[in-house]
Amino acid sequence: MLVVVAHPDDETFGTGSVIAHEALRGVHVTVCCATRGEAGEAPDWLADGEDLGAVRAGELRDAAAALGASRVVLLDFADSGMLGDAGKRTLAGAPFDDVAAAVRTVVDDVDPHVVVTLDPVNGDGHRDHARIGAATVAACEHRSSTKVYAWTVPRRLLASWFAELERVRPGSDHLDLDREGLGRPEDEITTVLDTADVFDVRNSASELHRSQMPPFDSMPEHLRVEFLSRDHLVRLQPPWAGGALEGSLG
Repeated sequence: MLVVVAHPDDETFGTGSVIAHEALRGVHVTVCCATRGEAGEAPDWLADGEDLGAVRAGELRDAAAALGASRVVLLDFADSGMLGDAGKRTLAGAPFDDVAAAVRTVVDDVDPHVVVTLDPVNGDGHRDHARIGAATVAACEHRSSTKVYAWTVPRRLLASWFAELERVRPGSDHLDLDREGLGRPEDEITTVLDTADVFDVRNSASELHRSQMPPFDSMPEHLRVEFLSRDHLVRLQPPWAGGALEGSLG
């Protein structure tokens, strides 16, 4: 399985339970991350002159290993940040075909049976997440035998998260996003994984991302459990034909 994300911590805060769940089943998991996350919030303990991108890249490797991933591939796009102009070297500002080509090189090298990426349509509002999701889908179009999934959050659950975020972190940049269309409608979700068995593994991996605050920190326990015990995906390739929800990626 190949998991393609935008920033260090996406692999854990987002797809962490999927990685740990599949690795526990004996699946060889490679994580591809497009940026070093240098536009993230710098922690108070970061020393003067210390490179946040280098710190986060190290956290990515440590957390991916803790989740059970066998390999990490880091691309060379710059972190676009959540708002403002996206430069030409950033993930959101680079030509789309360049991003897709970079991902396609990794896909062809890994030769995965399954690819999981971030939701390119109804994600959490971060432009880098949408860009890497769309580029990954395009990068896999030539591989008809490869299953491609978008990891997503149900719209209802994401709305609950935003409501709690307003209460516990009113200064968060996430609250400046346009929330129209964020999160997937329930009837578009095709696959639900029961990942409760790796709850502790996911929590331990999250703690290795010391520089960034997990999105579910300070959230009520019922919301944490809902986020961390079931994962929702949309199968994009081959297209979903309807029927009962999938319970696995195999």
